[in-house]
Amino acid sequence: MQPAHKTKQIPSLPYRIANFSFTIRQSDNGKANGTALWLGAQCLSLYLLAYKPATRVIELGSGTGLTALVLASLGWKEVYATDTSLVIDSVLSQNVANNPVPGTIHVRELDWQVPPDCWIWNDDRVVASVSTSIVPSASASLKQPFDLIITADTVYEPSLVQPLFRTIHALCTQSCALSPKSRAPPVLLCLERRDPTLIDAILEQATTEWHFSVDRVPSRKLSKAMQKDGLDWDRTDWEGVEIWKLSL
Repeated sequence: MQPAHKTKQIPSLPYRIANFSFTIRQSDNGKANGTALWLGAQCLSLYLLAYKPATRVIELGSGTGLTALVLASLGWKEVYATDTSLVIDSVLSQNVANNPVPGTIHVRELDWQVPPDCWIWNDDRVVASVSTSIVPSASASLKQPFDLIITADTVYEPSLVQPLFRTIHALCTQSCALSPKSRAPPVLLCLERRDPTLIDAILEQATTEWHFSVDRVPSRKLSKAMQKDGLDWDRTDWEGVEIWKLSL
């Protein structure tokens, strides 16, 4: 396994992580960032190898679907892999269909620009779409809580930050209302610190506007996860990758 920035030109990528093997199709044609594999998804997948599986997890911005495939292979029973329709049609649906895994992966369109009160959970294709005008009803509301929310490589564009945090916050509060313990699920946010000023502002927004507590996963834990999988990457290959845990 090589760092994602060294394999952008490979349209069909043989991929091995832990004891799992996948074939990941990607497209680096410039139409959407989510159609190619990115470093954050690789690092988050490795970190999640040590995460105890629960029942339901949702990923925002699933892209090629690598992290969703890893989670479903690890023992998570239901994995919701969400993205825009462009990414789903380009790579995500195909990668999920072509890589059988023990768990169930639900591929859904979830556009963060759509307000949470317009979401529908009883459709097998769409949770939220700017091109679909479905009137939500009580039967379309979320019925079971999520145990974990994850997202990687999704905070590169300032205009997307507010919709992303609104989506994460709504998933947390809806899951909390359905949880037997009235507890919101943890959120794992994996990012690359390309622009330190932007990243600091984003994390500040998470705390001041959305009232999350924000804690960075120590880099030594991520390094340990990578070493455990036998990667021989140079430290510079993943320098700047950070995983943050958000909690309500």
